[in-house]
Amino acid sequence: MRVVVADDALLTREGIVHLLREAGVEVAGQTDNPAELLRLVHLEQPDVAIVDIRMPPTHTDEGLVAAQQIRTEHAAVGVLLLSQYVDARYAMRLLEEHPEQVGYLLKERVFDIAVLVDALRRLSEGETVVDPTIVSLLFGRRRRDEPLAELTEREREVLALVAEGLSNKAVAARLFITEATVEAHIKQVFLKLGLPMNRESHRRVLAVLTYLRAAT
Repeated sequence: MRVVVADDALLTREGIVHLLREAGVEVAGQTDNPAELLRLVHLEQPDVAIVDIRMPPTHTDEGLVAAQQIRTEHAAVGVLLLSQYVDARYAMRLLEEHPEQVGYLLKERVFDIAVLVDALRRLSEGETVVDPTIVSLLFGRRRRDEPLAELTEREREVLALVAEGLSNKAVAARLFITEATVEAHIKQVFLKLGLPMNRESHRRVLAVLTYLRAAT
């Protein structure tokens, strides 16, 4: 797997790069600004771009804007957004336009190399990864009258874990149920949300997007 890393905080960026290289991930380039990020993606065509949301010059949403451009112009390149702040709106802005190969993790999470590498792998496979802290906060909110109201409590629990990027096997282990039961719940979620019959990975992304949209 090949990645590029964009973060204007030198120590954070170097720390992420070091961890990735130790884990055997090829870092094709690193930068501290959005313009250079776009150039690197164009030249290197990495599998995933790891992007801090708040970058120069204003440190508001420059990274997010660059991520949107990457997903528009380079369909094969996934984007993993990083943030110090819990705000589902950032994830939603990108997911609404490009629901596949997009992830959003809190910065504290990426220094667990197992979490980071797993997120990168899932993004490269076309899935969506949302930080479990965000999922947990959304899951605890009272839902509006949305399609999610049709889901059972267990189906919502399964969908929340899918939103974190967990595989069916990992969901089963977390909930202490069989993988076949997880698959049955996911099929019911797809059916109740009225998701189109196409490849399952895309339907998983659409299910996550529906979940986030109803909770924000």
